[in-house]
Amino acid sequence: MARAIELPAWPGRAKVAVCLTFDVDAEAPWLAQSPAYARRLSTLSEGRYGVVRALPRILELLERHGASATFYVPGATAERHPDCVRAIVAAGHEVGHHGHDHLRSHQIDADVQRAEVEAGLEALANVAGVVPRGYRSPAWELTPETFALLLEHGFGYDSSCMGDDRPYLEELDGQTILELPVHWSLDDWPYYGWSVEAGGNLLAPSVWLENWLGEFDSGVAEHRLVTYTMHPEVIGRGYRLVALDRLIAEVKRRSDAWFATHAEVAAHLRSYSRTSSSTDVPPTST
Repeated sequence: MARAIELPAWPGRAKVAVCLTFDVDAEAPWLAQSPAYARRLSTLSEGRYGVVRALPRILELLERHGASATFYVPGATAERHPDCVRAIVAAGHEVGHHGHDHLRSHQIDADVQRAEVEAGLEALANVAGVVPRGYRSPAWELTPETFALLLEHGFGYDSSCMGDDRPYLEELDGQTILELPVHWSLDDWPYYGWSVEAGGNLLAPSVWLENWLGEFDSGVAEHRLVTYTMHPEVIGRGYRLVALDRLIAEVKRRSDAWFATHAEVAAHLRSYSRTSSSTDVPPTST
């Protein structure tokens, strides 16, 4: 169930908050589907491209624009590519939790869901000294068991659900967590994702750019948050990165936007809730 909250003014009198988020999956989703993918070197190499080639490009682009971002990282990716995760942290960006082996929560039992959350926490702490405050479920499917685990482990927010296009409280059995919502139309995979088995779309960047700027314009009109979700192996191809550069530049040109991490947005909403009786954002556990 979605419970609405009152949105505050954004810092610096910005008209809209923009969160650039990246799911740094690398090889994890393929290996999560089947151990047989361990023999599929070409498929795994595409995932690896996301961290060894695309991620440095993305970090350079963000630095050039002075934009902060949130990177959701599976624990297994952190273990396979520790230097890449450390580079994200060194650049001042947020690292969020994205499972451990990128197993889909609705396809595993409660014990494995617990292992996914706890192993992911351990890996991020060991590799980069990070205690993530935010969570994004692999394949964006949150279950009651994982919901309870997020509360148990003190996560401050989730970014897996679609019950509103504004920040809201996702409620289950009388308990709530702050939700920074996503949507498939604001994910790069439906535009660019493709695999041998499933097929997919390989659309021109102009289509993607038009849709995402249209969402931005509606966010400005409503003074709300816009979250974009990207995957380094997808958006980090040369010509698509040029389109991302254009997106950020056009966002800056069209309006005063606050480029923020999800953690910064959550903290801003939580701070506002302490001074406004009309908002009830639960505190982050420590």
